[in-house]
Amino acid sequence: MPVSNLTSNVSCPFAKTMTDEQLKEEVIMAIKGVYDPEIPVDVYELGLIYDIKIFPVNNVYILMTLTSPSCPSAGTIPTEIEEKVRAIERVNDVSVELTFDPPYTTEMMSEVAKLELGFM
Repeated sequence: MPVSNLTSNVSCPFAKTMTDEQLKEEVIMAIKGVYDPEIPVDVYELGLIYDIKIFPVNNVYILMTLTSPSCPSAGTIPTEIEEKVRAIERVNDVSVELTFDPPYTTEMMSEVAKLELGFM
């Protein structure tokens, strides 16, 4: 059987994994469009996203934090993330959970964010 037929087979676990990974990349790109209004770096590069899981039928779970529990954008950032991810055509449902454990530190930032904010 040609390789192209193997990857197009929906029941093939490899094809499903690739699909989940591709969807996860789309989710990350959507999240990268969300910014803390006080910081000129997207929330993904800031390290505010702790986990992204793709469950069956393209349900997406996002575990995230904020820079502080008293962040003035606490009501808007998780909602904006949910809206942007929900707008992805292949996404069925989205759940965004906010946690402060572990607490956010600047060590969670990507190198891109650290360079942008002058930490490097």
